[in-house]
Amino acid sequence: MESFGPHPASGHDGILVPPPVQGDGRLADNIVHFARVLRKADLKPGPGAVIDAIEAIDAIGIGSRVEFHAALSAIFVKRHEDQPVFDEAFSIFWRSRDLVSKMIQLMSPVAAIGERQKPKAGGARVSDALFADRKREPKPRDEPDVEVDARLTVSGQEVFRRLDFGQMTARELKEARCAIVRLAMPLDLVQTRRYRLSPRGRLIDQRASMRQSLRTGGDLMLPKFRARRFQPPPLVILADISGSMSQYTRIFLHFLHVLTERRRRVHTFLFGTRLTNVTRQLRHRDPDEAIAQCTDAVADWSGGTRIGETLRLFNRHWGRRVLGQGAVVLLITDGLERDEVDMLARETDRLHRSCRRLVWLNPLLRFAGFEARARGVRAMLPHVDELRSVHNLEALSDLVQSLSGAADRNCDPRRYLASDRSQP
Repeated sequence: MESFGPHPASGHDGILVPPPVQGDGRLADNIVHFARVLRKADLKPGPGAVIDAIEAIDAIGIGSRVEFHAALSAIFVKRHEDQPVFDEAFSIFWRSRDLVSKMIQLMSPVAAIGERQKPKAGGARVSDALFADRKREPKPRDEPDVEVDARLTVSGQEVFRRLDFGQMTARELKEARCAIVRLAMPLDLVQTRRYRLSPRGRLIDQRASMRQSLRTGGDLMLPKFRARRFQPPPLVILADISGSMSQYTRIFLHFLHVLTERRRRVHTFLFGTRLTNVTRQLRHRDPDEAIAQCTDAVADWSGGTRIGETLRLFNRHWGRRVLGQGAVVLLITDGLERDEVDMLARETDRLHRSCRRLVWLNPLLRFAGFEARARGVRAMLPHVDELRSVHNLEALSDLVQSLSGAADRNCDPRRYLASDRSQP
C-alpha cells in the first residue's frame, strides 16, 4: 500500500507511514483528523462514523490505497453529491509519498511541465477546511493616526457592489459569489386555485367539518373554514451563453444555484445556437460541481447565438410544461440577433403572452448612453415588461427586490421605445 501523510497540524515534517491500528501509531488519530476536515467541508460525519472507520480499517488491514479509499468512502459519504468533496479531501489529506520521483524531477536538467488541470469541484472548500487553522495573523504595526473626513467619500463595499463582473479579478469574482450567497431571495406569492385550512376563512370546509364530527359520533359538529393557498410562482430563466454573454451568464449561474436551492419550481435553460435544460444540474448541492455539470451539458458555450430560433423551440416544447400558474420569466441576453428579427418579435410576443411577467436582463445597460438601435433590441422591447441590467451586485439586489414585488419605473422599456421613435 502507498504510504499516507499525516494531518498538516500534526507537527511532523516527513511523510508518516501508518502502522497497524492496534499499535501505538497515528493512523487512528489521522482518521479522527480526517473526519474533522470532512466536518469543516460540510460532510458532517458523526462520532459513530469515526469509530466505524477505525474498526473497518482494522478489519481489512493495510492493503492498497484503493481499498483504503473505498472503506472510508463507504462510511463517511452518505449522499451522492458529497462524493466529489470526499475524493478531493482524500487526495489532499492522504498524500502519496513518492519521494524518489520528486528527487528525480528536482535533479533533472529539464523541468517537466505538465498540463494545467481543471480545478475540481469542492477543491476550494477542502483547502479552506485543511489550511484555515494555519493562517498566520499579521503582526501589529505602529501606524500614525490620520484623521480623514469621510463625509463625501464612497465606501469600498459600495464601490465593489457597482463593479462590473467583466472587470473583476479572480479574487473579486470569488468575493462576488460569496456575496450572492448572502443575498435575500425574493418572497413573492401568488394566489392558487387550491385551498388550505384557515381559522378565519370565509368558506366552510365541509369535508373537514364532517371528519371533525366523527370524533364525537356526530353529536357535535363545529364548522371548519378554508381559504385560498398562496405559494411562490414558477421562475423560468432563459440565459444566453454566446461569446459576448458567457462571462455574465457564468456568474449569474451562481445566483441561480442559490435561488434553486432556496426556492421550489425554478427552471433554467441555457441557449446559444441550441437550447439546453440545466435545471437538474443546478440542483446539485455543491455549487462548483453544479456549474461544472452545466458547462459539460452545454455543447455551444461561448459560440454564436440564435435568439429567435431558441425562443421558438422553447415555446413549442417547454412552454406548456413550465409556464403555468403565473410563471415569471427572466430572459438574459444582449438582444444582438443575427437572423431575421420577424421571428424574434413573434416568438417574444408569444412568450410574453404565456407568462405573467417577462423581465429582460441586458448587460448592455451598463453603458450610460445605451440606445435601442440594434434590430434585435427594437424587435424585443415592445413585448417585455421590464428591462434591467445584470452586470454587477447592485443590479442583482435590485432584481431581487423587483421579484419580491417592488416596482421600478426606471426599468420601463417604453422609455427606450419613445427615444427610438423620436429619431429620424
